[in-house]
Amino acid sequence: MLHGFAGTRHTWDPLAAHIGPEGYLPLALDLPGHGEAAEAEAPITFAGCVEHVKARSPERFALAGYSLGGRIALQVALQAPERVSRLVLVSTTAGIDDAVERAQRRDADRRLADELERDPYESFIERWRGQPLFADDPPEVVALAVAEHRRNRPQALAAALRGIGTGEMEPLWDRLGGLRMPVLVLVGERDEKFRAIGARLTSLLEDARLRAVPGGHVLPLESPAALAAALGEFRAA
Repeated sequence: MLHGFAGTRHTWDPLAAHIGPEGYLPLALDLPGHGEAAEAEAPITFAGCVEHVKARSPERFALAGYSLGGRIALQVALQAPERVSRLVLVSTTAGIDDAVERAQRRDADRRLADELERDPYESFIERWRGQPLFADDPPEVVALAVAEHRRNRPQALAAALRGIGTGEMEPLWDRLGGLRMPVLVLVGERDEKFRAIGARLTSLLEDARLRAVPGGHVLPLESPAALAAALGEFRAA
């Protein structure tokens, strides 16, 4: 299980608590630049993240990724499809396919990286949580997300933004048809932006189903029981 930007493997703790012994065996990783992987060798790259995941995973496994983790999960599945039995994409995308928009996002990510290194870390947390994407998060979800942010180091997150931010990623939309494993795309009912992206992902994947569950963007923290139920149904299908 792969977390989102500025999270850690603990993002998945609420979900793991809802997975019974008859289900999956949860294994959550810290991605380079995050948590206990904050000292990852620079520069942080998507290729390096793929190798990081492969080296810490069983020979064959189901792979789930949330947000940034979903973008990396897609690249793992494309690079080593023989190892990924099932793929779960939570509130994520295959990249920004418009070159101008992608360049604008890359510039914005790099400015944010500079701010992470220059300004108080709490200022970053407040700005990050102030995005429209998180506007309707319940207070308890905000508290959990902020606790996750505080498990990270600003300099390491800056390196991650410069290497694996959304604007740094080459879009994968035209490669999705090559994935043959079953895929579950999960989106939050309040997350209008990623509901549309999820529908597009599902339309391009050969064996994919789209599931909307109660919640917003940060589904692992807000709706772990619903995610666990969806994973159980997916496993049994």
